[in-house]
Amino acid sequence: MPLFGTDGVRGLANGILTADLALSLAQATAVVLGQGRSAEARRAAGRRAAVVIGRDPRISGEFLSAAVSAGLASSGIDVYDAGVIPTPGLAFLVADRDADFGVMVSASHNPAPDNGIKIFARGGVKLPDEVERRIEAALEGPKLQPTGGSVGRIRRFADAEDRYVVHLLQSLPHRLDGLHVVLDCAHGAAAGVAPETFRDAGARVTVIGADPDGININDGVGSTHLEQLAEAVVRAGADVGIAHDGDADRCLAVDAQGRIVDGDQIMAILAASMQERGVLKDDTLVATVMSNLGLHMAMRECGITVLTAAVGDRYVLEAMSAGGYSLGGEQSGHVIMSDFATTGDGLLTGLHLVAEMARTGKTLAELASIMTVYPQVMINVKDVDRSRVSDEGVQDAVRQVEAELGDTGRVLLRASGTEQLVRVMVEAADEASAQRYAERLADVVRERLGL
Repeated sequence: MPLFGTDGVRGLANGILTADLALSLAQATAVVLGQGRSAEARRAAGRRAAVVIGRDPRISGEFLSAAVSAGLASSGIDVYDAGVIPTPGLAFLVADRDADFGVMVSASHNPAPDNGIKIFARGGVKLPDEVERRIEAALEGPKLQPTGGSVGRIRRFADAEDRYVVHLLQSLPHRLDGLHVVLDCAHGAAAGVAPETFRDAGARVTVIGADPDGININDGVGSTHLEQLAEAVVRAGADVGIAHDGDADRCLAVDAQGRIVDGDQIMAILAASMQERGVLKDDTLVATVMSNLGLHMAMRECGITVLTAAVGDRYVLEAMSAGGYSLGGEQSGHVIMSDFATTGDGLLTGLHLVAEMARTGKTLAELASIMTVYPQVMINVKDVDRSRVSDEGVQDAVRQVEAELGDTGRVLLRASGTEQLVRVMVEAADEASAQRYAERLADVVRERLGL
C-alpha cells in the first residue's frame, strides 16, 4: 500500500504515524529533494540546503516535528522552524525564503488524534506523484550521514508569521474598514495569525475557536462545524462569519443571518469580482466534478468558463497550472488564488471575500445571490464492486435519469478511491426530485454491482 495519500502521509499519530516513521521519511526526503541543483549551488557557496518546517497546534505535532527536524538536520540540511503556522503560510515561506523544500506537520480537518506530514517542493508547490514514489523508494535505501560541521542546524524562524501577514495584507484589493467579522479558527493554526490579519486590514473582529490546547483542534468548531459560528454572527449582529479548518487551508462563510456560504458560492463571488477587475485569467474558473450545477449556470451567465477537474485540490492545481489560470477550488472551501498562493489558503480567501463586501458595499447575502444552489443528494452505496462502475446497465440508468432531468439537474456516479463503495450524486431543481432520482440509481447500482 502506498505511503502517500492524496494529501501527504496521514494517520493516527503514534499508531500509523510514529516518530520513527517521521524521522525516516525526513531522511528519505533529504536524499531526494536535498540533492538538487539549488542545494548543490548552496554547498558550492559553502552553505547547506535549507528547509522550512511548520505544524498545526495538535499535541502530537510537537514530537513529530521534532523527529522531522532531527531527520533533516542529521542529513546535513538546515532547518528553519516556523512553529505553529497555517499550511498555506508554510507554502508561502518556502518560496519567500527560497528554501529547497518545506515540511508541514498537520492532519488538516481531521480530529486531534490524527496527524500528517505534507511536503512542499521548491517554490512552495505540492509534490508530483513521481517524486512521492521516489521518496517512498528512498526509505529503503542509504541515508545521508554527514559528520562534524556538515550536519544541519535547527533554527527558529522568528519572523515567519510576520512575513505571512504582510504578504496577505499586500494582496488585498480593498481594506475591510467598517465591517464586523466573526472568525472561527477551529482551535487550529489560524488562531494566532487570522485575528491579527483581519484587524490589520481594518475589520472589527470577534473570535471563536481560538484557544488551542493541543487536543481540541476541529472539535465542534471550524469549517466542518459551522453551527457555533452561525450563532455567534447572529448574536453579535456581525456582517459576516469566516470559518477555517485546523490548518487553515479552507474557508467557508456565513452571512449576517447565519446562512452558510460554501466554497462554490465563494468562488462564484470571487470569479465575478476578478472578471470585473480584469484579473481573472482567460475568464476561466477551475472547479471539480462535485461543484454545484448552480455554479456552472451562474458562471455561464457571467461569460465565465468553468473547467472541471477530479475531486482533490491537487487536481485543481494541476488544471490551473496547465492553463495558467488564476482561480480554482472546491465546494469544501479549498480555494486557490494563484496570483498570491501556490495552494488553497483559507485566510487569503476569507480576506478577499470580505474585501469584496467592502468594495461593493453589498452584504454577503447579496453577493451570494449570484448563484442559485441546487439541492444535492449523495448516497454512498456500500459493499458493491466499484471496479464495475461503468457497467452498461448502470450507465443506461444514468442516461435515463439525465434525460429526465434535462438542463434542470445533474448526475455524478463515481467509485470511491479508498473504500469499497460507489457514490451516487444527483442535483435537481428541488430536494424531493434529487432524493428520488438518487435512490433510484442507488437501487440499480446495488442490483447490478452487488458483491
